[in-house]
Amino acid sequence: MQSKKVEIVGVAGGSGSGKSTLARAVARQEPDAGVLEIDAYYRDLSHLSLEERHAVNFDHPDAIDWELLTTHLDQLRAGARIARPSYDFATHTRRSEAEPFGGVRLVVLEGILALYPESLRRLYDLAVFVDAPSGLRTERRVQRDVRERGRTEESVRRQMAATVEPMYQRFVEPSRRYADFVADGTGDLDAAVAGLFGSLAAA
Repeated sequence: MQSKKVEIVGVAGGSGSGKSTLARAVARQEPDAGVLEIDAYYRDLSHLSLEERHAVNFDHPDAIDWELLTTHLDQLRAGARIARPSYDFATHTRRSEAEPFGGVRLVVLEGILALYPESLRRLYDLAVFVDAPSGLRTERRVQRDVRERGRTEESVRRQMAATVEPMYQRFVEPSRRYADFVADGTGDLDAAVAGLFGSLAAA
């Protein structure tokens, strides 16, 4: 157990909004902080065929193991360490090995649906939404997936239109109303980080 209070900040926003960039910037400024990605908590789909796995809508809340994630946040808040899941995005399965995480004063949980479930929101000291226009979010997602995941621009744009943007409109954008602080994903990063820490101090 830790003697210091563990604070938890949830950072949501659309894919390509800049939420991961903000979360990492917060962790760089606060040495006693760690970033936890909701993407690590995708449900294990090893029971499905590869074709069935590829058909899953990973932008829908049902794709996330909320029960495990909520349990882990509860444990982190209590000062415990967790075994963070390790997810294989190529096969859409959970790896057998897990990664130790914890022992920090500030946990930054980031993901498009970070503000969606009430079970998580009740654990936050601060709820953050990163806002950016759809055109910019799409271009950032295209550049990232082509550069880092070896995908074609056409396939990324097709996915954005088919699932990413519709799920943003249905689940992500409405969760903005739960935010204590809305960060501008197109503006100055230092200003966004300062605004987040200021809001956290005032919470």
